[in-house]
Amino acid sequence: MELLIGPILLITNPAARRGRLLEQRARAAFLAAGAEFDVVVTTHQGHASVVAAERAKDFAAVFTLGGDGTAMEVIGTLAHSGVPVGVLPGGTGNLVARALRTPRRIELAVPALLDGDLASVDLGYIPECDRRFAFSSGVGVDARMIDETDPDTKRRFGIGAYVHTGVKVGLNRRAFNARVEADGEVIEREATSLMVANFGTVLDRLFTFGPGIRQDDGLLDLCVFSPAHSFDAIRIAWRLFSRSFRSDDVMLYRSGVEFRIDCDPPQLYQADGELLGTTPYTVRVEPLAARLLVARRD
Repeated sequence: MELLIGPILLITNPAARRGRLLEQRARAAFLAAGAEFDVVVTTHQGHASVVAAERAKDFAAVFTLGGDGTAMEVIGTLAHSGVPVGVLPGGTGNLVARALRTPRRIELAVPALLDGDLASVDLGYIPECDRRFAFSSGVGVDARMIDETDPDTKRRFGIGAYVHTGVKVGLNRRAFNARVEADGEVIEREATSLMVANFGTVLDRLFTFGPGIRQDDGLLDLCVFSPAHSFDAIRIAWRLFSRSFRSDDVMLYRSGVEFRIDCDPPQLYQADGELLGTTPYTVRVEPLAARLLVARRD
């Protein structure tokens, strides 16, 4: 794709980690690239969605600068619209930006996306809360990690705070009984973590959730992890790190278009790093619903 022709709308969240500093760097990067742009600073949760709905039609693309919550407000609002979205890494986890392999430095990310490629990707949709997600939704370890990470620690240490809490939660096995209807197939088993993934990798491809997970195949991928003790948990972590997905009783995978998830006892569920409610809930795929700007791969 050639350099984007037309004005850019940048929606930035000042409450995100280092929000104001990163906004200044983004402005400088757009100016250096010779791009015409307008900036809207959000003032409350949901504001990014409102701005995207009202103003996106007047711009060649919409960029977000904030956390995954800001990115998904815009991506979800512009689903099926054809408007390209560029996600700049401006939050703590930056799951979406990392999954798209966007450069971490704003000075590099802006020109890389302006002169990048367009990718059509699937989205997950949760009807219970009318929310879309790009990366994953899940219960168990990942939801507990988000719930139990101290906000002050997150502001100080960024993604490291999540990693620390995730290791502690993962080794502290807290099992629940999961019942999943996956395209009509009923799956019942004890688990400590259950995830419906759209992208297959996390933390700059450090871990891979399962085999053959693609964000543009019209499917979502159910990943259920059922360690009986801490050694099983360590083995699962090693498998995800080493991309070893041979048969294992503690790891179950299914691809599908719709999943109904119920747990006993009920569990918090998250999507793209935000807690959204308590099970049961439903996840379904929206094939190729989003157009995202991605850096070129030489």
